[in-house]
Amino acid sequence: MYMTQGLRRVAKLTPDATALISVNRRFTWAQFLDRVARLAGGLHGLGLQVEDRVAMLSFNSDRYAEYYYGVFWAGGNVVPMNIRWSLAEHVYSINDAGARYLMVDDAFAEIGAAIAEQCASVEKVVFAGDGVCPSGMHSYEDLIAAAAPAADAFRNGEDLAGIFYTGGTTGFPKGVMLPHRALWASAFCFGSGVNITPADRIIHAPPLFHIAGSAMLFSTTLFGGSHGFIPGFEPKAFLQAVTDFDGTVSLLVPTMIAMLLQAPELEEADTSALTRLIYGASPMTLPILKEAMEKMPQTRFIHAYGQTELSPLVTMLGSDYHVLGGPKSGKIRSVGQAVPSVEIEIVDADGVEVPRNQPGEVRVRGANAMLGYWNKPEQTAETLRDGWVYTGDGGTMDEDGFIFIVDRVKDMIITGGENVYSAEVENAIMQFPGLAECAVISIPDDKWGEAVHAIVVPRQDQTPDPAAIIAHCRGLIAGYKCPRTVVVRDEALPKSGAGKIQKFELRAPFWVGRDRNVA
Repeated sequence: MYMTQGLRRVAKLTPDATALISVNRRFTWAQFLDRVARLAGGLHGLGLQVEDRVAMLSFNSDRYAEYYYGVFWAGGNVVPMNIRWSLAEHVYSINDAGARYLMVDDAFAEIGAAIAEQCASVEKVVFAGDGVCPSGMHSYEDLIAAAAPAADAFRNGEDLAGIFYTGGTTGFPKGVMLPHRALWASAFCFGSGVNITPADRIIHAPPLFHIAGSAMLFSTTLFGGSHGFIPGFEPKAFLQAVTDFDGTVSLLVPTMIAMLLQAPELEEADTSALTRLIYGASPMTLPILKEAMEKMPQTRFIHAYGQTELSPLVTMLGSDYHVLGGPKSGKIRSVGQAVPSVEIEIVDADGVEVPRNQPGEVRVRGANAMLGYWNKPEQTAETLRDGWVYTGDGGTMDEDGFIFIVDRVKDMIITGGENVYSAEVENAIMQFPGLAECAVISIPDDKWGEAVHAIVVPRQDQTPDPAAIIAHCRGLIAGYKCPRTVVVRDEALPKSGAGKIQKFELRAPFWVGRDRNVA
């Protein structure tokens, strides 16, 4: 299991077929492979050694695909960076990973220079944009043009492929170490579950730094589909790409689907080629799913559930279960069954498997499991136990092996496909003067699936302004992590006998009547 295998295979089978389609460029599979080998050669020329980390901060493009495979080919480790992070979060993650190289596009050239200035580990910055290469950076295209093709390092199996940062519980992100076998196994299950073929044209709309977006990229390559890229999701641009590229498959988070359904362009757009639409990474309410099925009757919907620690795929719910009547209709509320590479159990607090239809924590083991968290042995030991990844999700398994997620064991909010840990937000909020207590919870949001909601208790004689608290947070954490709403409460927060804030009491009123509140 090595990540360059799919590229090497397809370039031999269909060298002249279209591989990459971006706004201004189009490459065949033979050209894709050649550019990847030359990018690896260029990185070697900059001094890259095996297992050196190469970070990427960029919007989607064909160069993002080349980055992933070029770093794999060179023997390095990818470190894709969240484009919505604050400078402080970027600096923390780059320093934590010890990345020696950073790639940026036009939109992130300025912040890339600031990151390099504040990160002692960064030795070279590569400009992978379309404009003029900034002073002090190396031109991506010049690297490819000047370098001879490098030999494939053939890193494989347990060898580390990349560090994928996800939300942290202690104030900053934590790096998930994913080996080649994990990314390959997830990509294989994803591609086979969606039935990607060389005739498919995949529209990459979710950000490619995200594990869901990268999984779609890797599975497309593995099964030989054509890649179509748009810089980021916007309904009009997405629909135009579906039309221009005759897109047959895409992956969207539910927030994007909700935005798509509200777009006036949808009614006039020709989406007849879009035969499959995968959704996941955040909650999908049943009303939105029903509306999507009604407005896009030619499209088959597939639900994919997983997490970064599992590269990410755990289960899939096929299109044949996306029905509102008949014997299969009851499964639409589930996240599906285990994909071939994994085994799932629902266990109690002692790790003992519970009977079918009884709630417990979802744990998973298989070829797609992470190696652990980078530089975090204690958190690794907590999550990875006896070969099982404890997901932190509470769920049930029915008699047919379908998984129903009912709650989260870990105190995490998923908003617009992004993981937000309440402890991180609470840490930021409690730096605001005059507060005695704070609890951050998820509440339903028609656009984002879940929204970050804060409840604060002020110190005596203090009257904090909710808007000022939100503005304060924006200086400390990424915008999507900041509370969208803040309520000031006079009485103390509810607590257990052990003094732990009972967030389920705070959440309960907001979720009354919601039976599909977790994806």
